[in-house]
Amino acid sequence: MNYSVETIIFLVLLIDSVSVNIFAWFGGYEKWYPRTLSRLFPITKGWTGYYLVLVLFIGYLLNKMGMF
Repeated sequence: MNYSVETIIFLVLLIDSVSVNIFAWFGGYEKWYPRTLSRLFPITKGWTGYYLVLVLFIGYLLNKMGMF
């Protein structure tokens, strides 16, 4: 299997966006996610959903270009 750099970056972003959506929708991040970090990068359902949609759109574009 010969993956391009763009495909590898997409897969890393996809794993990240799916995992952060799981944390946002089902909880469980309160124990390890510090308050100072949550002020800078809040884990909310809206932002994580938007992040997932953007990553899926990037995947769609990569697929359309034949890179994935």
